[in-house]
Amino acid sequence: MMAETDFYETLGVARGADAAAIKSAYRKLAKEYHPDRHGGCKENEAKFKAVSEAYEVLKDPQKRAAYDRFGKAAFENGGGGQGPFGSSDADFSDIFSSIFGDFMGGQERGRGRSQHVGRGSDLRYDLELTLEEAFAGAEKTITVSALAPCEPCEGNGSRGTSRPETCNSCGGAGRVRAQQGFFLVEKTCATCMGSGQTVSDPCPKCDGEGRTLSKRKINVNIPAGVDEGTRIRVAGEGEAGVRGAPNGDLYLFVHMKRHPIFAREGTTLVADCPVSFTTAALGGEIHVPGVDGEKIDIKIPAGTQSGETIRKRGAGMSILQNKGRGDMVARILVETPTKLSKEQKDLLAKFRETETGDECPQSQGFFTRIKGLFEG
Repeated sequence: MMAETDFYETLGVARGADAAAIKSAYRKLAKEYHPDRHGGCKENEAKFKAVSEAYEVLKDPQKRAAYDRFGKAAFENGGGGQGPFGSSDADFSDIFSSIFGDFMGGQERGRGRSQHVGRGSDLRYDLELTLEEAFAGAEKTITVSALAPCEPCEGNGSRGTSRPETCNSCGGAGRVRAQQGFFLVEKTCATCMGSGQTVSDPCPKCDGEGRTLSKRKINVNIPAGVDEGTRIRVAGEGEAGVRGAPNGDLYLFVHMKRHPIFAREGTTLVADCPVSFTTAALGGEIHVPGVDGEKIDIKIPAGTQSGETIRKRGAGMSILQNKGRGDMVARILVETPTKLSKEQKDLLAKFRETETGDECPQSQGFFTRIKGLFEG
């Protein structure tokens, strides 16, 4: 019978035919078998319907892909649930992912849909750390307010010795399917709210949900080297799931407190180091307390200019998930004295009398260029 014929055979095209060939074949056959041309011939009318049915499927890329994969069973609904989309045991998302792959974000075939039903929500906690804690790592105790298993019912949501029962609406899957045209759409079961279970005698404290809002303390380990914006996942420390479902996760977002000495640039620590103009001119040494508590000695070469930097290798921050360290950079800021004794002023005046201009070549060059501009 024509209804049993393959759609490609019905239109007389190869399985690899493109859209243009399929359209052309349909138009030719539709014109040939159109009922208006044959005065109500039942045989031609049946052929026309078969041609139209085949074209409706093959002209649509998604329907054609489903037909190529499953045949006519892809479009059967009910009838004992024999077709892939009509079967009560079939996972629509699995079938669709086998057709369209990662484009639809499908799951692996055979994976249970209800494995995350009722899973608790993830929690976010903003954690402030000092630079020293970020350098060395730390163990912190934080307090979170979140849904936790209800104590009176031990998290099952039922009063006394009663227990939750499998939801009759979804069969425990937590989701139900509804037909919308060609597609089957999955929705959260309204009866059990996605948990897959119903409670006939709910616990009075949690109203059958199996969890209540409470505060709890959590110990978390912070690895050395974390920085502003680092996200740390603590598995299973989020909100409790519905009636014994898995907990969500806790996500810590690191924020760095301002440090009195160092500014952080990745694994590099930068410190502004004021020095006297005599130290900058004659050379010397300054000492900076390191982030690890050790003293850092910085030698100032004679003639150091304000704004110059001196790098100390391996004196910076810890590198996350690495045993190494970054660098420390001392940015030298030459300070001009503002409170001078009479003796100091006299000494500076004598020094100025002996200046030739060669002592400060940048200043001399600058004013020479200005003088040339005016004279020009």
